Amino acid sequence: MADLRSAVRKLRAAQAGVPHAEERAARLIAEARARVDQARAELAEAIRAEAADGTRQRDIVEVTGYSRERIRQIIRDGES
Repeated sequence: MADLRSAVRKLRAAQAGVPHAEERAARLIAEARARVDQARAELAEAIRAEAADGTRQRDIVEVTGYSRERIRQIIRDGES
């Protein structure tokens, strides 16, 4: 019976930790997404600056891995 009680306590303790872990995970995911958004905005600004300096779109595509159409969209979005 002691083993059974011990197993039940372990299960309940593990279950009690789940909400805290979920909250922590959600916070970490939100922080990671915010960093991605910030990095994406910085990349867009760098792309626009390179284009304004006369860098060919082909060269920007090569460095970023974005398509030429995506580069055009980013540049156009910055013109508004």
